[in-house]
Amino acid sequence: MTAELDTIEWNWAGNYSYGASAIHSPESVEDLRALVAAAPKVRALGSRHSFNPLADSEGILVSLANIAPNITIDAEKLTVSVSAGTSYGVLATELARHGFALHNLASLPHISIAGAIATGTHGSGDGNGNLATSVLGLTFVDAGGDLCTVTREGTPNFAAYVVGLGALGILTEVTLRIEADFTVAQHVYTELPWDTVLANYDAITASAYSVSLFTDWSGDTVGQAWFKQRQGDGRTGDFPEDFFGGVAARTELHPLPGVSAVNCTPQLGLAGNASGRLSHFRMDYLPSNGDEIQSEYLVPREHAVAAINSMRQLTDVITPLLLVAEIRTVAADDLWLSGNYGRDGIALHFTWTLDQEAVEGVLPLIEQALAPFAARPHWGKVFTVDAAAIAPLYPKFDEFKALVKKLDPTGKFQNDFLKRIVFAE
Repeated sequence: MTAELDTIEWNWAGNYSYGASAIHSPESVEDLRALVAAAPKVRALGSRHSFNPLADSEGILVSLANIAPNITIDAEKLTVSVSAGTSYGVLATELARHGFALHNLASLPHISIAGAIATGTHGSGDGNGNLATSVLGLTFVDAGGDLCTVTREGTPNFAAYVVGLGALGILTEVTLRIEADFTVAQHVYTELPWDTVLANYDAITASAYSVSLFTDWSGDTVGQAWFKQRQGDGRTGDFPEDFFGGVAARTELHPLPGVSAVNCTPQLGLAGNASGRLSHFRMDYLPSNGDEIQSEYLVPREHAVAAINSMRQLTDVITPLLLVAEIRTVAADDLWLSGNYGRDGIALHFTWTLDQEAVEGVLPLIEQALAPFAARPHWGKVFTVDAAAIAPLYPKFDEFKALVKKLDPTGKFQNDFLKRIVFAE
């Protein structure tokens, strides 16, 4: 199936329109191989949750949405192989049916597996690496249309391929590490005093399997704190009425004040399997219509308090444009272009109103404030720093560029975004 772009095709957020000549939706890997082999320029289009031009193509786009999920679980090896265009929600639901789970999920379960791992998308938790850290193997269509498979155990420099920005080929199948399903209870607290949070930040993030703080950066308190408690992991077993100065919510809440929580995962300490709690939003509901812009920066853990304070000092320019901000923690990994390569960190996430010009006007102030902390922008969200600022943040940056040039010498999978942000000389 091919959709000619006679009408403008937008990303989910509505802040970017694709400039590709056509979108193809092959129904088999063989059809995909033929498309890639014949195309001078091609990129993969996932669930359209990128907020910048990363996914666009100077030629054609290919969507994997029509290729069947083909989920294969190996209960002995604790792995699952799945078609790359499958959403995390579909995979997590199927795993739960068989008594298994992924180690973590992002806020939205609707995102595609390929797109999420290619950009280093993550959930939260001191001990939880981003979603790409579960990857054990990748199969992709290379620039010549051939199928290639790389594995963590058998491929030199495997860590270069995982958070690959779509620059090495079009993913067709991903093999992930899984584990026995586990139970999670979600507890939400409101109005935690900032003084208490910053004085006890490590204790707060260590108190549950996954912790998220929601704020608009103004005032003396954090609006909401979400604690996802993994049953039996030895962490805080009792979440009292008052927790780090916050008050336990008596009704389920949405991260945005005043918005119905109907599309949020269950709270109030009601335990359930991991697939129904680790995301903030339910798979059977869309969290919003997408009328928003997102930015995010990954900061080394040792700078957490200083980085948070630097954002609070910018409240006069941040808060008027903000829908909500979220602070999470992510464990270190070895993936070359991961936001947490070689370092534990925190993620400072911003969900903005849909005003591209105004947001791009504020981001340089945020990036300047975070620059002393070696903040890495999320690859799939809106940022304004250029290749000169980004390259020093990744020790393996030049090696990644060399690998891409070796595997794709004509730049079939490159686009203007990658040329500006990654491959600029």
